[in-house]
Amino acid sequence: MQNIRITYPKAFILNLLGKSPVWYKNFILACLVINPIVAYFSMFVAGWMLVIEFILTLAMALEVYPLEAGGLLVLEACFLGMCPMEAVTHEIYANLEVILLLMFMVAGIHFVRDFLLFIFTKLLVGVRSTVLLSFLFCFLSGLISAFVDALTVLAIIIATSVGLYNLYVTTVTGSDLVLVSNSDSLIPEKNKSDVRQFRAFLRSLLMSAAVGTTLGGVSTIVGEPQNLIIGHICGWNFGEFAIRMMPVSIPVVIAGLITCYLVQKFRLFGYGTPMPQSVYRILLKRSIENRRKLSKRDRINLIVQGLCCVWLIIALGFHLASVGLIGLSLIVIATALCGVSSEGEIGKAFEESMPFCTLLCVFFTVVTIISTQKLFDPIIAWVLATPTDLQLPIFYIANGLISSVSDNVFVATIYIEQIRDALFHSVITPEHFSQLAVAINAGTNLPSVATPNGQAAFLFLLTSPLAALIKLPYFRMMWMALPYTIVFTIVGLIGVWFIMPEANVLMITHDWINITTINNIAR
Repeated sequence: MQNIRITYPKAFILNLLGKSPVWYKNFILACLVINPIVAYFSMFVAGWMLVIEFILTLAMALEVYPLEAGGLLVLEACFLGMCPMEAVTHEIYANLEVILLLMFMVAGIHFVRDFLLFIFTKLLVGVRSTVLLSFLFCFLSGLISAFVDALTVLAIIIATSVGLYNLYVTTVTGSDLVLVSNSDSLIPEKNKSDVRQFRAFLRSLLMSAAVGTTLGGVSTIVGEPQNLIIGHICGWNFGEFAIRMMPVSIPVVIAGLITCYLVQKFRLFGYGTPMPQSVYRILLKRSIENRRKLSKRDRINLIVQGLCCVWLIIALGFHLASVGLIGLSLIVIATALCGVSSEGEIGKAFEESMPFCTLLCVFFTVVTIISTQKLFDPIIAWVLATPTDLQLPIFYIANGLISSVSDNVFVATIYIEQIRDALFHSVITPEHFSQLAVAINAGTNLPSVATPNGQAAFLFLLTSPLAALIKLPYFRMMWMALPYTIVFTIVGLIGVWFIMPEANVLMITHDWINITTINNIAR
């Protein structure tokens, strides 16, 4: 009867963008109506409206995936003639390595997750010091994220934490209903204090791991998707990218690990809560049981997956192939030697990355519109007209601020392509272009930890089922990220502004890096 009373217009509105807020649906509809009118009078103004609207869809990513709303706005812009479709195809083709990275590397890591899960579980049970445990999680997350996708690393830690939380809660309640309702009313009164403490412990541990992925992510070309875009345009391989970033990444990593130790040691900003003894006893008992249940096939799989991780590090370090193809080799080796032979099992590995690959193609379309309509030309011209020694901090801060409320892949793509155009028009020198590229990479990776919107790993954690279980809402995550935001931003700025220019001269003198020439830059 309810379906009969719904009118067709109302049914259309209910279907439009699914469960999005009504105001958001109305806003997108209004944009779709207003944009063509504005475009009739000024494509430039309409282009800027599109960019602002698209950034808003990214800011709403916690409630609504940006692909649908952003895609509608961009599709309309293409129909309005804001950019030729051939240019969109060329832009996507030019960034094919990034798409291959997301498709194959993320899927490849999916098939070695048991080994990584085994390592993190052993740490949880084997290390009793909360400070040392959080420090190790931060360090190892950073180390692994320098070679594999940060989201995959955090996904493994989240899966471990969910399993441990579920094990403890179902053990003390004797039922799994509490996991469905997420209500403390089903937890016995004598255990409520331990449950609250365990949640605080997991929040501390997970935020330390998420911060660690930022430390590793800024350091190498595969650490974050935007790194590969920047590295590809600059013509840097894995080694040169890492060396060029060292004047920024090494001070930031050291400062980040010191910050991790201090906030855990002195229990600041919600960190430092120890694991309850009752929880540890349950986890230790289950760990011993699981070790006994390991079959010979299970042990062989763990060894194979460990060797696959070694192969990954060697292949990336020596640049044996493009990052995406190395990921593809990982899929082939891991599935062939670990008994994965069905299409369904392999298909699951691609579920995490394909939505973002699709969204990335929409990003590249917006970038094409920006380039065609020359939207950023006045801003870039103003920045490049400032004294040379001020351009590095300006680019760093601008990228950091915008990335905090938008998507860092989107921001990095816009800025790196703008300065590339400036290079080809002889506005800047090749070596200054390289320094600006480092500033852009640092800006999109470091200050953006201020909000979950700015870091994909933070956003992934916030939108995971675990966030609700351990009571980790948006503003608590911002509060826990605050000390790292302050430290990363300041140390990163010092590295970009003062250390990097002098370090580059030293590295070129000792032949650690080559002098950048315009022939190295991808058009």
